[in-house]
This record gives sequence, structure tokens and C-alpha cells, in this order.
Amino acid sequence: MSKTLTFIGNGAMALSLAQGLKKEYTLEVVGRNSNKLDLFEEQLHVNITKAPLEGFDITGKTVILCVKPANITVMSSLLRGRAATLYSVLAGTSLATLQHHIASDAYIRSMPNLAATVGKSMTTLTGDAECKEEASALFASIGTTLWVDSEKELDIATALAGSGPAYLALVAEALADGAVKQGLKRDDAMTLMRGLFEGFGGLIQHNHPALLKDSVMSPGGTTASGYGALEKAAVRQGFISAVEEAYTKATQLS
Repeated sequence: MSKTLTFIGNGAMALSLAQGLKKEYTLEVVGRNSNKLDLFEEQLHVNITKAPLEGFDITGKTVILCVKPANITVMSSLLRGRAATLYSVLAGTSLATLQHHIASDAYIRSMPNLAATVGKSMTTLTGDAECKEEASALFASIGTTLWVDSEKELDIATALAGSGPAYLALVAEALADGAVKQGLKRDDAMTLMRGLFEGFGGLIQHNHPALLKDSVMSPGGTTASGYGALEKAAVRQGFISAVEEAYTKATQLS
């Protein structure tokens, strides 16, 4: 029999994680709205155990906390018991805050990203070191993991890998729009953009970004002209600032 994971919360992040974990684990989902729990099960395409939040007993359970950070006080007041392990995906919510609100034998902060849905999440983890192997194995079910030694590092990782899909989505949309502006059909532009991202995903695993750039950019060529336009628009600084602002927001939330 597979191990049971208990999700508290049934929003978009919970669904993304559950999509990646459903093949390896039995899932239990706890929420306040029975209709939303039914919809969660329908979207997941597997049978789950559904339970109301109020009075739910977490004793001995492996809990994945997926509520909005602002809701932790109200949510925790409805729970009872002591979990075996509490995994939190709440951005900017410190281990100390989790310990204050929810009783558990062990605490792990985790920051997966949207690619959990397709088993390609980049998940950062920190917390009780004795749970490192178990936590890494659990989240390896949905992609790649990185264990860091401090909450500061996890908040920085949140700004990079957690928020990163939104940044890359902006790049993808803008590139396709640029091709359409020059006269390419929208469907063709989207096909090219998707193929570009798929191929680049493989290249970046084994090559430094600067070396990839240099291998494409021939003297006086098309790539050099386009790259010059990006530098003129301060795109590089824009992305650096995006990570900085996201990290600042994470620290403010905590």
C-alpha cells in the first residue's frame, strides 16, 4: 500500500503538486468547501479521500500545507492533533511561524513551482535536517530538488525558481509576439517558441548560459543585432531586479 499524503488546501499549487504525486502516493485532501474538493478530485482524475477542515485530526500524518499565507492563523485554529511531518509550500512563512501555529514532530519548508504538474518542478527544501532524505525523495516524484541550509536561501530560491515560470512565460509570450509583429502567423510563432523552449531546456542542463549565447552570436549577425536590442532595453537588469523584488517580498511576508 502506498504512503498517504494529506493536503491541507485545494488551490492551484495543491493541484499542481497532487498531479505530480498521484502516481506514487495515496492522497487525502482537506478543505472548507465540499464542492471545491469534488472539483479538485475531478481535475485530478483519481480517487482521493476528502475531508472537512474544521476539527480535522492531523495526528501521525504527513501533511502538505497549501493554503494562502494570510490564512494560516484561521486554518490552524480548526485543526487538532500533532502531525508526523509538516511540509509547507507557503511563500515567506518561516519555520518559526509554522511551529507556532501547527503541532508537528518535524517541519520542512518547500518551494516547488508550476512545473510540478508535468513532473518537472524545481523544488527547494529546508528545515529539520533529519528529514532531508525523506523530503528530497518525496519531492523528487515531481522533478528536481535542492536542499539549502537556511531560510534566507530558500526565500532567494523562491524568487528564482518559484516565481521563475511567470518570468519565462513573459519571455515566451514576448518572443511569439515579436514574430507575429514581423508577419508570422500566430500558430506558427507559438510552435516555434515551444520548440525553442524544449530544446533550450536540454542545452542549459550541460552548458553555461554565456557559452550558449556566444555559440549562437556570430560577428555582425542577426543574433548580435537582437541581443544588442535586449541590452539597450535593459532586459538583463530587469530580470535581476525581478528576483530582487520577489525576494524582498518573500522576506516581508515572513
